[in-house]
Parts: sequence; C-alpha cells; structure tokens
Amino acid sequence: MTEETKDERLSYEQARAELASVVERLEAGGATLEESLALWERGEQLTGICQAWLDGARARLDAARQEHTG
Repeated sequence: MTEETKDERLSYEQARAELASVVERLEAGGATLEESLALWERGEQLTGICQAWLDGARARLDAARQEHTG
C-alpha cells in the first residue's frame, strides 16, 4: 500500500491528530533541517486531507439545505 493510498483512508480526526503532532514536533525544535523539511511537507499533505474532508462536509450540508428549502 502506498503512502498516498494510506492517506486516502485517513479520517478527518486521524489527519488532524497527526497534523497536531507534526506541529508540536516542529515547534519543539531540535530536528535537523532535513527532518524539519520532511515534517513540513507531511504537514502540508495532512492539511490538504483535512481541507478535502471539510470541503466535502460543506458540500453535503449545502446540498441538504438546498433539498430542505428547495
């Protein structure tokens, strides 16, 4: 299973928790430049996953509202 496939299976909550961990590690310092860059890149990936979940939830809410009022 590729990293991308695993990421597609992350729930919003899992992605958010991992993102919080990445941020904590970056804020703590002590990582090498290479490690910090890898953490930053992972954080960007996780942010995208969270945003996709939120966008999907917004679309579902908008559709439900439209059904209810339309």
